[in-house]
Amino acid sequence: MIAPPDPERRGDLVVRLAGFGELLRDAGLRVGPDRTIDGVAALGVVDVGDLDQMRDALRAVYVCRREEINVFDAAFDLFWARPETSIGAGAIPMRSRPLPIDPEKARAWLARLGLPESQIPREQETTPRVASSSGYSAEELLRSRDFGDLTWEETQQVRRLLRQAPWRLAERRTRRWQPGRRGPVEMRRTLRRAARSGGDAVALERARRRIRRRPLVILCDVSGSMERYSRALLIFAHAIARRERVDTFVFSTRLSRITHLLRRRDIDDALTDTAEQVHDIGGGTRIGESLRSFNRRYARRVLGHGAVVLIISDGWDRGDVAVLGKEMARLSRSCHRLIWLNPLLGSDVYAPEARGMVAALPHCDDFLAAHNVDALDELGRRLADLPRRRLKR
Repeated sequence: MIAPPDPERRGDLVVRLAGFGELLRDAGLRVGPDRTIDGVAALGVVDVGDLDQMRDALRAVYVCRREEINVFDAAFDLFWARPETSIGAGAIPMRSRPLPIDPEKARAWLARLGLPESQIPREQETTPRVASSSGYSAEELLRSRDFGDLTWEETQQVRRLLRQAPWRLAERRTRRWQPGRRGPVEMRRTLRRAARSGGDAVALERARRRIRRRPLVILCDVSGSMERYSRALLIFAHAIARRERVDTFVFSTRLSRITHLLRRRDIDDALTDTAEQVHDIGGGTRIGESLRSFNRRYARRVLGHGAVVLIISDGWDRGDVAVLGKEMARLSRSCHRLIWLNPLLGSDVYAPEARGMVAALPHCDDFLAAHNVDALDELGRRLADLPRRRLKR
């Protein structure tokens, strides 16, 4: 186990920091050689025999965004913790949280640091629980697993399931016409054809309404209370955006449009760009103010052609519920269907008693769970079978 550097021996500090930077890169942080140089400089002004001072100094150098703090702490504990505080604990010790790292890389790092594999937290277990089963039953178990309880490998399998799901939005008849075998007689084409034949009787030309898929708009809550679910639900948004016309927004204390980010083919790149450009991920929740921003800035542009709106949130709101109720009413009048997805609805003991949920529910057409793959499959069936006519509200 690598211990804090000896204050009297700073010669190998650069080498150790380079190794620490490599671990941070494997965990998803963007760390270059310049950070190592800055890290050496930062440790030059603190007591390198004090882990807390080391942590604070290196955190100031390596962490750029709020969501990187937990990753940094987990990596720091793994790399710098003293042996007596880690070995025998059965998991990565102290204040660390699971380190989001590939299981094979986690094994390699534990071997490199001289740690037993029992130090791998549950999220990095290379043999997830569902893998002990096989075939159909294993997939069925995975489909019913709550997104908030997924291990790292299960998350990768869920990505595959969501990518393969047969998402299909309901169709609508537009105002435009196109030639068809059935339908009303299209006099202009019928007369043109008759003129070309010298006025002889010809077959009647008919037309039918053009059919188009309904557009979908997703508003996803990425506040702190949704942290366990937001990544899986953004993977869902990316999967459906690859096939259908979807506009995607995320909100916490304010609204951000990420439609262009989710058009990236690789989901990891899309999520990384989202984390970089949306600065309030993991923050508080102001649903009403975010919906007001959507209604005023985007609704007219994206809610045309009978759009369906999905709001994904647990309903925990710290804003003005009167604003939330007013904006929900306005939004429900602007779209074809308003569906609220709540991950907490999958719990048997959950009741929608949060004040935000109470204010929003009267304006929703559907209130569905979104805590596992089965729940999203049910949503897919609901989206494919939406009635053509708008519900009376």
